[in-house]
Amino acid sequence: MAAATGVRAAVAARAEGIVKAYGAGETRVVALDRVSIEIGSGAFTAIMGPSGSGKSTLMHCLAGLDTVTSGRIWVGETEITGLKDKKLTRLRRDRIGFIFQAFNLLPTLNALENITLPMDIAGRKPEKEWLERVIATVGLADRLKHRPAQLSGGQQQRVAVARALAARPAIIFGDEPTGNLDSRAGAEVLGFLRRSVDDLGQTIVMVTHDPVAAAHADRVLYLADGRVVDDMANPTAELVLDRMRRFDARGRVS
Repeated sequence: MAAATGVRAAVAARAEGIVKAYGAGETRVVALDRVSIEIGSGAFTAIMGPSGSGKSTLMHCLAGLDTVTSGRIWVGETEITGLKDKKLTRLRRDRIGFIFQAFNLLPTLNALENITLPMDIAGRKPEKEWLERVIATVGLADRLKHRPAQLSGGQQQRVAVARALAARPAIIFGDEPTGNLDSRAGAEVLGFLRRSVDDLGQTIVMVTHDPVAAAHADRVLYLADGRVVDDMANPTAELVLDRMRRFDARGRVS
């Protein structure tokens, strides 16, 4: 995991006082309440919190998949709040990767074709050396010609991880990426995500409810009622579980 060096790390994404609200008047619901955070480059950050805490909303806003009611968000040095749709779409395509619970693979394409599909659509050729490193990192070299139906769930998610990595994005967002996997396959995928940070210098932000999954991260952010209520470095599954027990559903220390 990332070591403290005393040197200020580069920031892959940051939010400044963001608010995300739905509705108005008595029906107004605040999903994010003046959240300010920084996501360090080359690090693995997990976001946790009870259902309705705003963790997925925060990820979607940081990734440019949803807009904020107020506040500002940057990906690298680019402010994405206020970007026109066309520029935002291009930024997501070129600088952001996504891994979701559903693998979202095309059944008619083999593993390699699924990995390179986003770049093919964008008219870009993958960097051969980088692609080979990614495939080696996720352990897919002997499965590249297999279609999704010929792969296990864990292997399909590895293809999804490789697809996110292949375009060399500035940051990858994962929304419960092991939620559809059994514990063994989930552990494999989390190991590959960890290696992509350690060996490839990737930046990953993952929403999860699982203390074991969060323990693979360098840092865990806890949300409750749309606010960041804690920030843990160097987590272990035991520390994460203990911290979760200390917060009730409203984010107060028990």
